[in-house]
Formats: sequence, C-alpha cells, structure tokens
Amino acid sequence: QVQLVESGGGLVQAGGSLRLSCTAASESIFRFNAMSWYRQAPGKQRELVAGITSGGSTNYEDSVKGRFTISRDSAKNTVYLQMNSLKPEDTAVYYCNAHNFLHNYWGQGTQVTVSS
Repeated sequence: QVQLVESGGGLVQAGGSLRLSCTAASESIFRFNAMSWYRQAPGKQRELVAGITSGGSTNYEDSVKGRFTISRDSAKNTVYLQMNSLKPEDTAVYYCNAHNFLHNYWGQGTQVTVSS
C-alpha cells in the first residue's frame, strides 16, 4: 500500500516561511493524476490548497496565490509546498494527497502554526 510521509511543519512567525515535504513510498508520484496539499483548521472543513497534475499543471486556492508554490522532485519522489509570507490564517494541519482513478491516499498530516 502506498504511504505518504509528510514533514516540514512547525511554528513560525507571521511573514516567515516553511517548506512542507511529501515523500511517496512504493510508487512514483508521476503515476498519479494529481498530487495535492489540503489543510484543515479547527472548526473548519478540509480545503484544497494547491495541486499539481502528472503533466505539471498547477492550481492554487485564491488566498495562497502568490505566496505558496507546489513543486516536485522526481529524483527524491517528493512533492513540496513552499509557503512564504505566512499569515495566522494559514494555521492548520496540512495533508498530502495522491489521487488517480482507482486510489486516493493521504499523508499523516503536519501541523503548521503561524503566530501573530
């Protein structure tokens, strides 16, 4: 079974940066239709933050456009979420997702806390 291992979360001051990593075991990330980052804040539903398709197309939630960048490294079989100019509103648990027609996998989640 595919495992997605996340890292890079933590506590950061407003205006700072973090880079989240998601490494897939036993399967190439390019085998999936899309790799995505979701987040869920307390009391709110999970929302799509950023995604990248197997062809390299990207999309972003409006509130993170210009601040966050999703990318991938084939050699490391890893998807990244570079988060700059972080705001307290970005505080949430961030989840990596891998999806294709037959399967949907989730990472364990990593906490991002932005202090004001």
